[in-house]
Formats: sequence, C-alpha cells, structure tokens
Amino acid sequence: MNEARIDKWLWAARIFKTRSIAADACKNGRVTIGGMNVKPSRPVKCGEVVSVRKPPITYSFRVLQCIEQRVGAKLVPEVYENVTDPKQYELLEMSRISGFVDRQRGTGRPTKKDRRAMDAFIDPVMFGFDEEDEEEEL
Repeated sequence: MNEARIDKWLWAARIFKTRSIAADACKNGRVTIGGMNVKPSRPVKCGEVVSVRKPPITYSFRVLQCIEQRVGAKLVPEVYENVTDPKQYELLEMSRISGFVDRQRGTGRPTKKDRRAMDAFIDPVMFGFDEEDEEEEL
C-alpha cells in the first residue's frame, strides 16, 4: 500500500485515540504536511513528514509505512519515525513545571492537589523567610 488517508493513518499509528479526533484535528488546522494544512481525506505517502500540533508543542513524524488498520503498540516504530525537535520537548517540560500557575480557562476550580501545589509555590519558606525568624525579630 503506497498511500493512506491521513486521518486513518494518524489513528492507525496511535497518534490519536480515535479516527474522529484525528479528522477533527485535520479540519481545525492542527495537522500539516510540508507546511500546508491538510483535509482528513488527503493521502499520505511514505517519506513525508507529518506535523501534529498538540498544544503546547508540535510533534513531527516521518511516515515509514502507509497503513489504515490499527497496529499494536510494539509495531509503532515500524510505522513512523519521531523527528520532533528537542526544543519542543523542553517547551513541554517547562509547561509541565509551571502548568498549575497558568490554568486553562473553563477547567473549573483547582482541585485540592492543585491548591496545595499553588500554596507550596507561594509559601514564604520558599523565599527564605521563616515565620520563626519574623517572631524573633519582634
């Protein structure tokens, strides 16, 4: 098989959980091939580089096999090669570290775990001030 639909390939290569999510990503301009946004029905060929934007980073994959049937997780390295820029992974790590400070709109109230993480971040002990030091000074 020399080519496959991009939405089927993204699903079969386990980049997206469902084919409908892959098709929506294509329709919303999150999937590009050669810098051009693609429709879900566009055929993908071996050797092409597919870029998928999953905020906060953009993943890049080189197509090694054009498949339309989902494969097991152990066979994924035979289907594509991950050619994502290492700077993108640094960006992902930075967003994980500071993720609780910049909450997405509409995610609701912080959970107890989030609140404790924010309190630990803002806690005066982190800045070198201790309540005991303040009491001694008074």
